Amino acid sequence: MTIGVGDKVPAATLYHMTDDGPSAVTTDELFSGKKIAMFGVPGAFTPTCSAKHLPGFVANADALKAKGVDQIVCLSVNDAFVMGAWAKDQNAGDSVLLVGDGSAEFTRAAGLELDLVARGLGVRCQRFAMVVTDGTVDSLVIDEAGAFDKTSAESVLATL
Repeated sequence: MTIGVGDKVPAATLYHMTDDGPSAVTTDELFSGKKIAMFGVPGAFTPTCSAKHLPGFVANADALKAKGVDQIVCLSVNDAFVMGAWAKDQNAGDSVLLVGDGSAEFTRAAGLELDLVARGLGVRCQRFAMVVTDGTVDSLVIDEAGAFDKTSAESVLATL
């Protein structure tokens, strides 16, 4: 079952890259007491994710924060090394925290998995965007497979 508005985010451990290597962060640490704009992508370095999705959130980071968002988080079923390299490639800096859900722990628990095994890509994350306040989902949109129209930074801004 897919997570919905009013639901608590599932407990999971995600990983992000630091100067000292991969670092774990629990969803409790990530979401407690904060307003988070989280978006999920099917894969780092993939065409739409690299050309539109992540760049939109980097470009709109200040506008999102001006609307009360404490942190912007990008999630993908990739490891912390890949997410760290992608953050550097996209000049994400401190604008967006890129976290890896390498074993799809969060993705499966939230019901946001996308089965791309037949295409050689394994289990991935659906393209989604949600706003979470203190661990509770305020809004959630999911794009159809292959689409990018509901989950942009501009769409998230319009909901705030």
